[in-house]
Amino acid sequence: MAENSNDNLYIELAADIVSAYLSHNAVPSNEIPNLINLIYAALKRVSAGQGAAAAEPPKPAVPIKRSVTPEYIVCLEDGLQFKSLKRHLRTRYNLTPDQYREKFGLPPDYPMVAPNYAAARSKLAKDMGLGQQRRRRRERG
Repeated sequence: MAENSNDNLYIELAADIVSAYLSHNAVPSNEIPNLINLIYAALKRVSAGQGAAAAEPPKPAVPIKRSVTPEYIVCLEDGLQFKSLKRHLRTRYNLTPDQYREKFGLPPDYPMVAPNYAAARSKLAKDMGLGQQRRRRRERG
């Protein structure tokens, strides 16, 4: 009998959670039963002490080897091409570059800017004389 009352409690909790979620998110009506089942199963797992199910590592939108080209970087989240990825990650996914690298298992030196774009910006800065002020002060010393 206690098991039945727990099941009823989980059903009520799942209904409350799904109701709150649906009040702020658009979900197709055919997906609502799946959402209820997912929440109900998660509540039962947590109450049984199993915790959350092991999440699968995220699958990138494109192969990682093809994500960096000389002209652009492809976002592994959505497959869009950018010269600079940092702003897109922050505004669309609220991710820092380090979180993005960790999420997809990328090395710490994985670029956030397309190589040709970085080279062009570096050349522009050097042509403008940026970074030279310190050197001039030291020479006068």
